[in-house]
Amino acid sequence: MNELQRIIQCCARLRGRGEMAALATVVAVEGSTYRRPGARMLVSADGEAEGAISGGCLERDVFRQAARVLHGGQPVVAVYDSTGEDVDEGYSLGCNGVVVVLVEPLAPDGPAAALDFIADCMRRRRKGVVATVFAVHGAVRTRIGARLTLADDGATSATGIDDDSTRDRLFAEASKALRTGRSSRTRICTPSGEFEAFVEFIAPPLALTIFGAGPDAVPLAHFAQALGWHVRVVSRNAGHGIHARFASADRVLVAEADSALDGLSDEEGAIAAVMTHNYFEDLRVLRALVPRRLRYVALLGPKRRTARLLAALEEEGLMSRGEAAPWLHGPAGLDIGADTPEEIALAIVAEIRAVVAGRKGAFARERRGPMHPRSEARETALALGVPRSEVVCGVGAD
Repeated sequence: MNELQRIIQCCARLRGRGEMAALATVVAVEGSTYRRPGARMLVSADGEAEGAISGGCLERDVFRQAARVLHGGQPVVAVYDSTGEDVDEGYSLGCNGVVVVLVEPLAPDGPAAALDFIADCMRRRRKGVVATVFAVHGAVRTRIGARLTLADDGATSATGIDDDSTRDRLFAEASKALRTGRSSRTRICTPSGEFEAFVEFIAPPLALTIFGAGPDAVPLAHFAQALGWHVRVVSRNAGHGIHARFASADRVLVAEADSALDGLSDEEGAIAAVMTHNYFEDLRVLRALVPRRLRYVALLGPKRRTARLLAALEEEGLMSRGEAAPWLHGPAGLDIGADTPEEIALAIVAEIRAVVAGRKGAFARERRGPMHPRSEARETALALGVPRSEVVCGVGAD
């Protein structure tokens, strides 16, 4: 279960007990920062916390801001700036970046409703967008903490936005995020002023289908689930212990590969690991996978075995002769010197993450340029009228 899923569950527990809480969300960053926009931290009135917005540098002050929010009932925007040279040594982040954090009371029509929407997207495996206003300048008829949600079926709702034109402009930005599949920071100008919003794209958890139920499939399933992925295990001849070995998997199917895939959408069947340890069974699985739109397929075994399987698919007319298969990764995994089942699973999960992110999986120190796209958080927060009393320069500053 990943961090966001834990936050959603913690939110449900606190609401079920009738306890007050505050939600801190990173809405913009500039320069080098530990977390990116969308990172969240839930803080209860009695000090229980779930999630993180930094590597531990900002959390102490976020607890203080959360207490302030719970006492006053109003959201707070905190700007943590470690780009200057005058930051107190005891609170220096050392990252040379700016983090803008929105801290809000967990009201049913605000952050709680947004978390409910995200939970529904994850549960129903659908895409969505949450647009959150975090800076307002002028007489715009909206407020900090106002939100608009948009699901991929067109369903939308808005709170804290009293002007149809403003709502339409924010809806247009949410629609763009839904089309592109990317989160963004947007500044919207109106005749009466301007406001800034974090437009967050919500994607369903990555789905991994593992073909094979041997001992080495177990750590792969565990690692994938630790990342919050949806895990399915498919085996043609699994034996009686399969359900016990994969008790935490989302689905376990004892079936042929083609019949198991019939009920999957292209998105759900796009990531797969073929690890039956049987050449002819692997061939049967690949026959079922090739006609589908594949994003990534891990195939265990040496290169010669992979070449033999591809040649067999060509002979059967399932692939054109000499056709490239960039979706097929065999041998599977990043080259980390993996040997044990756990190490191999780690290498495969890391490779999947790199492919999904469009990265090469090389050493981070050898990357040229920033690790993440640059943004304009500092200009944003200060130029759009975040009250000076809410700007925190350095952790723990008043």
